[in-house]
Amino acid sequence: MPNPLDDVTRGLRHLGDRLRVGTSGGGDRADWLADQLDSLRKPEPGPTLEELHAELDALVGLETVKEQVRALVAFLQVQAARAEHNLPEVATSQHLVFLGNPSTGKTTVARLLAQMYRAMGLLRKGHLVEIDRAGLVGQYVGLTAIKTDRAIRRALDGVLFIDEAYALAGPEERLDFGAEAIETLLKRMEDYRHRLVVIVAGYPRLMDRFLDSNPGLRSRFAREIVFPDYSTDELLAITGKFLAENQYRLGEGAEETLRRVLANPQRGEGFGNARFARTIFEQALNTQALRLADLQGARLADLERDELMVLRSEDLLAAARGIGEEPELRRSFWRR
Repeated sequence: MPNPLDDVTRGLRHLGDRLRVGTSGGGDRADWLADQLDSLRKPEPGPTLEELHAELDALVGLETVKEQVRALVAFLQVQAARAEHNLPEVATSQHLVFLGNPSTGKTTVARLLAQMYRAMGLLRKGHLVEIDRAGLVGQYVGLTAIKTDRAIRRALDGVLFIDEAYALAGPEERLDFGAEAIETLLKRMEDYRHRLVVIVAGYPRLMDRFLDSNPGLRSRFAREIVFPDYSTDELLAITGKFLAENQYRLGEGAEETLRRVLANPQRGEGFGNARFARTIFEQALNTQALRLADLQGARLADLERDELMVLRSEDLLAAARGIGEEPELRRSFWRR
């Protein structure tokens, strides 16, 4: 009968061998050891591919993004099926570029994609490590490579999501360590090509400059996915989710007021998208609270449950006014 301790002994011997090899070259031994121990752990079970597709479909808007994600997943599934039948696979990079303004769902989709890669067996853990320039670039020579390596090590067997990646491509006329981070990233993308997926994200205009900042950079990313700004109807649906999740509702006429507020800002790089909708919602909660707080003593204590849940047009307009986004037409109406 096999002795279970034999497996433990073999595992410890294997780890000891790897330790001797891994530490012989120097470097951060504590981080390296943590990586080796983590590799021995069995990953936690995650959602199925069908569940992840359902979660993707439930996101508000982003129809073109959903279509491209489905096409990418289908392509990878077909290539896996071809490999099982001893057919040649089409060599393609799994690294991606996400182009879009702030709060257009890039991080959410990146997290879902990481889990989809895990569900398909392409990544062992399928976790997402989100980072920006500050987490990769050091303040003096030699530190940047160390910081970038540590970020990559945390992301192994998952996805490294670099937000505002264009910030790594500094002006050519001054010394900037961002180029060192890019060089390190390129090397590790090749070293860990079966254990790491990199997604870089940012404004379309600035990301084009970033991809041209290094000769080998653009070719490492197979696809570019564009995240459009949310329409007014989509922002209404997003705000509706905020309301439902927190047990609030709009009073009579407040939906039309909210539509005007959400349609007021000019779309572009400075537009907050879903973040703008959340800001309006949170500011409206404050203005509702101030309105209700004017009811002193027993009147405040006697408020009906429904009154604590309703946001009125005046709450929404005051919220928009507080951040400088009150619609002109509604402003003239309420000042009569």
